[in-house]
Amino acid sequence: MHIGIAELTFRLDGCRSLKEKRHVVRSLVDRLRHQFNASVAEVAHQDEWTLAGVGLALVNSDRRLVERLLEQVVDYAERTCEAELIGLETELL
Repeated sequence: MHIGIAELTFRLDGCRSLKEKRHVVRSLVDRLRHQFNASVAEVAHQDEWTLAGVGLALVNSDRRLVERLLEQVVDYAERTCEAELIGLETELL
């Protein structure tokens, strides 16, 4: 069993309240879950309007598939127009 984890940090320049931030983050989390069949949650910066920390985990029996999916997640996150990816930590277990 191979596990890939990632913590993505986003800057949300357009948000002026926690309500706006929650809307953007919820949309991003839902899209990542659906697109990559991954476990995804907001894990950091919950009380800051302009930052969001999103954690993601993937499990598969094929290590190369997990590596490739993590790369695709990063590419997808970089292309999102609602938030700018400013930090990334990944790990394979």
